[in-house]
Amino acid sequence: MRRSRPVNLPAPYLKRVALVPEKVGDWAAYPFCLPMFRKREFEIAFTHPVTVIVGENGVGKSTLLEGIAVKAGFGHFGGATGHRLGSHDDEATLADALALSWLPRITRGYFFRAETFFSLVRYMVEAAKEPLSGPPPDWLEMSHGEGFLAFFRERCAGQGVYFFDEPESALSPSRQIEFMKILRAMERSGRCQVVIATHAPLLMAYPGADLRMLTRAGLFPTRIEDTDHFRVLREFFLDPELFVDSMLDE
Repeated sequence: MRRSRPVNLPAPYLKRVALVPEKVGDWAAYPFCLPMFRKREFEIAFTHPVTVIVGENGVGKSTLLEGIAVKAGFGHFGGATGHRLGSHDDEATLADALALSWLPRITRGYFFRAETFFSLVRYMVEAAKEPLSGPPPDWLEMSHGEGFLAFFRERCAGQGVYFFDEPESALSPSRQIEFMKILRAMERSGRCQVVIATHAPLLMAYPGADLRMLTRAGLFPTRIEDTDHFRVLREFFLDPELFVDSMLDE
């Protein structure tokens, strides 16, 4: 894919994603059977440099993020636009049915998937797709959390569009704050657009982010206080032992 030239316009660059009904072959097939597509339409506008998408398991957060990332030119298994670790028909099908609007079109960035992170690093090393700043074993020999953070610091600085699928999966709360510091530097550069799918309340509270809740009824703007994640943790912290005991007895 041809690389885009650096541009002076600030993020966000990806302005809108919409489902094109005419490109859906079978509404009963996955992923078009997901509740978010029940009305046979879907659209999200990006107005902030950082967008955070939250929702319960099974509503399609990761599927949606993957479909958008694939349509934007990234591989299903993650990486930069030049990485092709594998393919996946379901997400490719969703990508084929999406239309993306840009101003301007950006081809740089990264699609981060926690579950394929170390497979991707090995692929980068073995295929020598791009130079690494340090010895390749550095990332591979770190703990998952430290490897994630080292990778974010190394790869998430230049102008581009960045998709993060549950980046908190290997990060303790304190390491999630370190990730948000990296995120803050990306945002303040004015050259990075970030879209995150997460279950982490800390990431949901990122200042100035456009927080969206994906439910069976669709995708809506929300406040962290209105998410199930926040409400559950609030009840937990009021009386941890009583909360857990009552939940186990239900």
